[in-house]
Amino acid sequence: MTHVDFAVVGGGILGCTIARELALRHPYASVLVLEKDAVGSGASRRSAGLHFPRGATERVRRMTGYSQAYYRALLDADPALPIHPVPMLVVSARGSAEQVETAYLDEAGLSRVDALPDWLPPLSDETAAWTGEGCQYADVGALTRALARSLRPRTSFREGVSVDSLDRAGSEYELRLGTGERVTARSVVLAPGPWLAAPAWRERLIPLGARVKKVVALHIEQPPPAGAGVVVFHDEDAFLLPLHEQGRWLFSYTSQTWDVDPDRLTGAVSPQDMAEAREVLNRRAPGLAGSARSGRVFCDAYSQDREPLVRALDEEGGLVFAGAANGSGYRLAPAVAAEAAHLLRTSVEKVSDQGSHR
Repeated sequence: MTHVDFAVVGGGILGCTIARELALRHPYASVLVLEKDAVGSGASRRSAGLHFPRGATERVRRMTGYSQAYYRALLDADPALPIHPVPMLVVSARGSAEQVETAYLDEAGLSRVDALPDWLPPLSDETAAWTGEGCQYADVGALTRALARSLRPRTSFREGVSVDSLDRAGSEYELRLGTGERVTARSVVLAPGPWLAAPAWRERLIPLGARVKKVVALHIEQPPPAGAGVVVFHDEDAFLLPLHEQGRWLFSYTSQTWDVDPDRLTGAVSPQDMAEAREVLNRRAPGLAGSARSGRVFCDAYSQDREPLVRALDEEGGLVFAGAANGSGYRLAPAVAAEAAHLLRTSVEKVSDQGSHR
C-alpha cells in the first residue's frame, strides 16, 4: 500500500502542470502522478501547442493572461525549453472586427494592417487583418517531459500504469492500479484529457456534460518564408502555424466529428479530414493547399460552455476534475492548474506542511 497526499491522474501537460502547482504550494506534501502511457504522450504529444492571447469569455481571457505570464516566466528561467515566440497575424471578415478586438487581450497589441503577405490572398472590402504579439508555440510533449524531469525526485511518477478503480475510503481515496498496487491519497485530481469514459471515473464525469471531439491538423510540406508568423483565421477558428525548425507549416481547422473514442483513433488522416481542411485552405491560403498531404489526428474533451471545467466531484472537495479545455489544453494549462489547486484548499488544510503526519 502506497500513501500520498495528492494523486494526479494523467501525465499530460495539464497533469504535470497541476503536479508542479501542488508541489510549489505544498513543498512538504507528497505528490504522485499516474499515467497509463508515457508522460507527455496522448493528446499532449499530438498537440499543435499554440498559445495566442485571446479568449471568448472573460474567464478564458483571464486564464489566458495568467498562462501567458506563466510560460514567459518558465522560458525566462530556462531559455532551452521548447517554447518558441512567434509573430501573429489575425484575419477575419470586417463584420467580425469588433468581436476580434474584444476577444484579444490588451497585451496582444492588435494593430490593423492594410495588406497581407504576398503568399496570402489580398484583403478585400469584406476582410480585415491585424498584427499582434504574445503568441508562441511549444513542443508540448517535450515540454511536459521537461516539467516532469524538474519535479523528480520530490514528485513520484507511475508510467504505463492504469487506474482501474477509484473509491472513497473513509477520509481518503483508494486507487487500484493495473499493476496490482493500491494507493491511498488525501486528495485526487483527475486530469485524463479525452479519456472521460474510463471505467474508474466515467459515472462521476457524466453530470459534467463534457464530450470528446476529433482534432485534426495537416502538415504542409512547404518551408515558411523567413520571419513568417502564425496566421489566425478568426471566422473559421483555424490557424496556420510556421514550424521553422521543421521546414513546414501546420494547419489546424475545426473538425465537427464528435463523441470519438481516443483508444480507437488510429492517428491517420481520412479523406473527409483532408477535404474539409483543403476547403478552408483553398479560400484562405490556396498556394499552400496542394502541399497539404499528411497530418495528425487525435481528440480532446470539450465542455458545454467552451470554458475549461474545474469541478469538485464530491462534497468533501478532495476529488477534483480538471480538463475539457476545448482544444486549448496547452494554452490554458497553468491557469487550470491554479484553479484546481485552489479548489483543493479545503482538503489541503488536512495536510501538515511540516510533515507531522509522517
